[in-house]
Amino acid sequence: MRLPWGKRVENLSSLAFPRTASVSRKCAWPYAEIAERLASAILLLAFGPLLLAAAVLIFFLSGRSPWIAHRRLGRYGTELWVPKLRTMWHRRERLSALSRLFAIEYIDDEAGPALKAPEDARVGGRFARFCRRHSLDEIPQLLLVSTGRMSLVGPRPVTPGELALIYGPDAEIILSAKPGLSGLWQVSGRNRLTSRERRAADLESVRNRSLRLYLTVLLRTVPEVLWGRNTW
Repeated sequence: MRLPWGKRVENLSSLAFPRTASVSRKCAWPYAEIAERLASAILLLAFGPLLLAAAVLIFFLSGRSPWIAHRRLGRYGTELWVPKLRTMWHRRERLSALSRLFAIEYIDDEAGPALKAPEDARVGGRFARFCRRHSLDEIPQLLLVSTGRMSLVGPRPVTPGELALIYGPDAEIILSAKPGLSGLWQVSGRNRLTSRERRAADLESVRNRSLRLYLTVLLRTVPEVLWGRNTW
């Protein structure tokens, strides 16, 4: 497994990460967050036509609303409804009024998502698998970044069940940071990592938060999304 700074390791939990937190001054973060929110709003507008086209296609493929929102925990444990494009449906329903194209289905799944698998029967089809592989289903979350409730880089938003199972006594540390669209564990192996390795990466990224690490993860996220590596 190759980490953002190029070092290859087999077990992320035993890795001695470089300490970069002192590189960035705390006063720089408010400006970085403003830039992040502006950039997210611009990206959301730029991806708007693609997002709408994908939503219309999913609507006709599934017969259901293409928009869903999962209940997760935000910073400090606040409730956070995370929007996504629907990629899972058991069967195509009969199309009803077009108003369903703009409706949102709210899903309260306490256990949280299982690891993605290409053979998962719940995934609606080739286009749904394409969306999941290249994270197109997560584009709506830019809305939460633009409003300051999420970050481009940070631990993934989790359910209370996931928080207890993965992070245990260190849950408070994870909740001290904004949840992110991408993070250290996503660019270090993503779904190939074990829960222990994911926990180690997330804790390290929160404890040693820095602009250098933030930008490194952002840059590494681009090829991960384009090539769909480590999705399954």
